Amino acid sequence: MSSRDAENAIKQLGVLPETGTGQLRLNLTRRLIAEALGTAFLLIAVVGSGIMASRLSPSDTGIQLLENAAATAAALIGLILMFGAVSGAHFNPVVTLVDRLLGTIRTRDALLYVVAQIAGGCLGTICANVMFSLPVVALSTKVRSSGAFWFSEVLATIGLLLVIHGCVRTGRANAVPFAVGIWIGGAYFFTSSTSFANPAAVIGRSLSNSFAGIMPSSVPMFVAMEVIGALIAYALIRFIFPHNHSEAP
Repeated sequence: MSSRDAENAIKQLGVLPETGTGQLRLNLTRRLIAEALGTAFLLIAVVGSGIMASRLSPSDTGIQLLENAAATAAALIGLILMFGAVSGAHFNPVVTLVDRLLGTIRTRDALLYVVAQIAGGCLGTICANVMFSLPVVALSTKVRSSGAFWFSEVLATIGLLLVIHGCVRTGRANAVPFAVGIWIGGAYFFTSSTSFANPAAVIGRSLSNSFAGIMPSSVPMFVAMEVIGALIAYALIRFIFPHNHSEAP
């Protein structure tokens, strides 16, 4: 690949779905609204399906998890298809963090993306609570605190980011919505933490005392492990999928 081809590839990376700022190159306000709405709908799916699952299958935790995972995966695919070209469909601060480290989004925009994602996540949880006639805000009492959970969050986050950038950097960006949805759906079952892998989701889910909730005291370590996972993933992305000679070891 010539140096010009490499430069063009880097530019293209900044506008592909689920990375950078979206193919439509819209202004920041529209992108922030897309990020907030997308994250809100994601949390509506996660929390709402968790509440519904606990009511439909009250005596079978395995079926509850399957229902929750299937609804989340399906909603995530739809949301990435919906907003990918608008904002990049991050819906996740660690996705935004890695994009900032890769240089496909500016620092100010990245910080505002994270604010929009967290606000959207909290709003989505509140909406899910209201839909099922629960208190608007009910802090979760579900403790999720153990070394196994923390390690799971590191691995789940690494895997999620490698799925995204592995598709994008090998010319299969159109597969990202489906790859991400399938990964998250599967990770519900193969990680002990049920694969949050998203600080905005962690914070939002602390506001619902339901099947999908997480106790506020468990939030800081989950977020910290996800950030650690993102930093490891960033190094692996540059090592495994370099876009130019400066990224190659």
